[in-house]
Amino acid sequence: MPGRTAIGLDIGTSGVRAAELSYGKHGITLEKFGQVALAEGAVQDGEVIDVPLVVDALKTLWKGSGFKGKDVALGVSNQRVVVRQVDLPWLPPAEFKAALPLQVQGLLPMPVADSVLDFHATEELNEGGQRTLRGLLVAASRAMVMSNVRAVQAARLRPKSVDLTPFAVLRSVGRPHSDVAVEALIDIGARVSNLVVHAAGVPRFVRVLLMGGQDVTDAIAERLGMPGALAEGIKRQAVEDVEQRDLELAWHSIDVSIDVLVDEIRSSIAYYSASNPMFPAERIVLTGGGSLLDGVADRLAEVTRLEVVAGDPISPLHIGRTGLDEDQLRHVQPLAAVPVGLALGVIA
Repeated sequence: MPGRTAIGLDIGTSGVRAAELSYGKHGITLEKFGQVALAEGAVQDGEVIDVPLVVDALKTLWKGSGFKGKDVALGVSNQRVVVRQVDLPWLPPAEFKAALPLQVQGLLPMPVADSVLDFHATEELNEGGQRTLRGLLVAASRAMVMSNVRAVQAARLRPKSVDLTPFAVLRSVGRPHSDVAVEALIDIGARVSNLVVHAAGVPRFVRVLLMGGQDVTDAIAERLGMPGALAEGIKRQAVEDVEQRDLELAWHSIDVSIDVLVDEIRSSIAYYSASNPMFPAERIVLTGGGSLLDGVADRLAEVTRLEVVAGDPISPLHIGRTGLDEDQLRHVQPLAAVPVGLALGVIA
C-alpha cells in the first residue's frame, strides 16, 4: 500500500495536466498521470482567464484519469511573477518569514501588499560577523495567484500549496548528483517557458520567458492565413494534403520562430554565466511540449556550444497502475516535468 500521496496540477496555456505520486518504503511511485486540452483563450500566459472552461477541463481530467484525491499542489509562472537574487539579514525562520514583507519593500516593481512572497535560501554568508541569507526572492501578483486558485476551487479541488513552476522543474529533472557542476533546465510550454539554472540541486537563476511552441503555430497561421488547428498539424508534420509552396512558407515561419525562441534562451543563459563567471552553465536539459519541436535542441547546442539533452522526470520513479503503456509513458515524458515536480514538493 502506498504511504503519503500528492497530486501536482499544472494549468498551462494549451491544457491541464496532473500527476499523482505516492511515497512508500520502496521509494516514489507514479500512480496516475492525465491531461486534458484547453480551449484557446481559457488561460493566457499562465493566468486563468475563463474560469468555466478551466473548471470543465479539470472535472474531465479528474473523471477520465481516475484521480481520487482532491488536494493539489498548484504551479504558477507568468509575467506577473518576479524572481530576483537578494541578500537579506539572517533571522530565525519564524521571524524571517514575518519580516520578509518589510525587508523587500524597495526591491520589487509591485506593491508588497498586492504580492504573494516567498524566499528560497541558497546559502548563508558571514562577513565581519554579519550573518546574511542569500537566495531567490519570489513575488507573484496576488490577483493572478487567486484567479488560478479560485478556478481550482470551483472544480471542487483543494489547493494546498502554490509553487513556482521553475522550482517544480528543478525537482523533477535537476539531479543533485549530476556529472556536471551547473545545469540549465528549460521547460518549453505553449506560451510560457521556464528556465532555472542550478548547481547540485540548488537554484542559482530563474527566468520566465513569455514564448513557446504556440508562437510557432501562430506564425504559421498568420503567414499562410489558415486556422490555428491546421497550422498546428503542419507544425507537428501531421498534415499531408498541403501544397509544396505552403509547406515551404510554413517551414520558413517555423525556422524564424525557433530562432527567436533559441536566441531568447541563449541570451538568458549568457546573462547568467556573465554574472556568475566562476559557475557557468555546462549543460542544457530540455522538457515541455515545445522541446519536441524539430531543430530546437540542435540549434541550442549550436548557439550555446553546450551539450543539450532531454530531461526525464519519469524514469527515476516506480510506475504504478497508471493505465499507460510504455509508448504512452514515453509520449508524456516531456510533459510530466511540472506536475511531477509539484507533487515531489509535497512528498519528497
